[in-house]
Amino acid sequence: MSSLSPIRFETLDLDRIATAEGRVAVIVAPDGKMDQAGRRANRLSKGALKRLVESERFSKAKSGKVITLAWPAGMAAEALDVLVLAANAPAAEMRKAGAELAKAQGGRPLLLMAGNRKRVAELGFGFVLRGYRFDAHKTRSEDDDDTALAEVSIAHARADEVEAEFAPLLAVAEGVHMTRDLVNEPANVLTTAEFADRLLALRDIGLKVEVLEEADLAKLGMGALLSVGQGSASPSKVVVMQWLGGAKKRNDNDVETDDPDNVLALVGKGVVFDTGGISLKPAAGMEDMTMDMGGAAVVAGTMRALALRKARANVVGLVGLVENMPSGSATRPGDVVKSMKGDTVEVINTDAEGRLVLCDVMWYAQDRFEPAAVIDLATLTGAIIIGLGHEKAGVFSNDDDLSGAFLKAAGAESEGAWRMPLDKAYDEMLKSRIADMKNVGGRPAGSITAAQFLQRFVRDGMPWIHLDIAGVASVKTDTDFAPKGATGWGVRALNRLVRDRFEKE
Repeated sequence: MSSLSPIRFETLDLDRIATAEGRVAVIVAPDGKMDQAGRRANRLSKGALKRLVESERFSKAKSGKVITLAWPAGMAAEALDVLVLAANAPAAEMRKAGAELAKAQGGRPLLLMAGNRKRVAELGFGFVLRGYRFDAHKTRSEDDDDTALAEVSIAHARADEVEAEFAPLLAVAEGVHMTRDLVNEPANVLTTAEFADRLLALRDIGLKVEVLEEADLAKLGMGALLSVGQGSASPSKVVVMQWLGGAKKRNDNDVETDDPDNVLALVGKGVVFDTGGISLKPAAGMEDMTMDMGGAAVVAGTMRALALRKARANVVGLVGLVENMPSGSATRPGDVVKSMKGDTVEVINTDAEGRLVLCDVMWYAQDRFEPAAVIDLATLTGAIIIGLGHEKAGVFSNDDDLSGAFLKAAGAESEGAWRMPLDKAYDEMLKSRIADMKNVGGRPAGSITAAQFLQRFVRDGMPWIHLDIAGVASVKTDTDFAPKGATGWGVRALNRLVRDRFEKE
């Protein structure tokens, strides 16, 4: 599992600031105005902070940046980190500033002193999001490892109130970290069975979790999903997670029951490794296909976040877990498979397997739970990377209101997303000579035809969003809130969407 910067809260104390080892951080406004903590730090550093604030170096610093004073006189700390940040800075800027502190931490303990409770919470959120590393498979630490995570202390006059303000944000951060852990794991560790076991462990925080095995899936008629995993030794599974935290109602016998109204269904593609099957991928870069379960990981992380913060909403998360391998029993190009809905699919390319997993799980989610809306997530197409790069996920939807709400939530959480078109004209590309449809429509508009395929498995009148996250689930360079590798994209946006649209008062 990942490392997570441990955070504790303590009462602001002058002696503690003076004797703190490692690093001490204070906030100073761009105009040089200091809060009480800054004024204390200035006294302890014998005026060094004031001299910095009056310097040209400070005047040129942009809001959100960190300026470091090494070995400040009068303090035991190795460094005094000065965070340039306006008191009225928006939440997104505060979070980025917290992430900057995490990058500057350098493996040393950090004491952060600040005033406004909400600002401290947002800073802490950014810090924890960026304060992540995945080292589960390293047997030794590297020399001079400045990415190591150390304890963070937040000092405030009302430490208990700050901790309470921070708690729901920490829950979301833990969901993000879970998603990253899952995406970063190698496929020989994160098998379908291991993935299911990790989701079963979510029962400990209040989720209802059940695992449907291959016999169950066959009985349900999930021929499309089962066709993807039939060449692998790892059994295909569907895991169903339920968080029923919405308002309660009483039945005629005056017994409390879970209110099923306004249920949101989240569906994730969980291909734990994708070789492409018989339509084998090129060897170069195939190691990256350990992240092809990114959609399922986002669903899992979101469900964890909702449970930890005890969201007053009813959300079900369903993930299809398979491995796409070539073997004597693997699906062949030209095979015809039958979906749970009853539609038949001619498999033209076995490397277009994610939509075969999703179509059955989406249909099952609608059939069983009759949700108010469905959102599916998948690292579905390379075409979306060509179109949007690694900056934004592709958003496809049949409902302007729902897609608008999601885009607003994603924007508020600084998670890039861009709406893409759907149109019946693209359906022509999916016509099959021998079945109801093909699983691919050719190279042109590849991400759109994939979404058109999935839309065929959305019931009439069901608000639906398809999120193609192939470009944002894992990246090769650092982002504002994550080191290179898995990003955890989507957990924050989905959590906010639930909070804003589906949560009950």
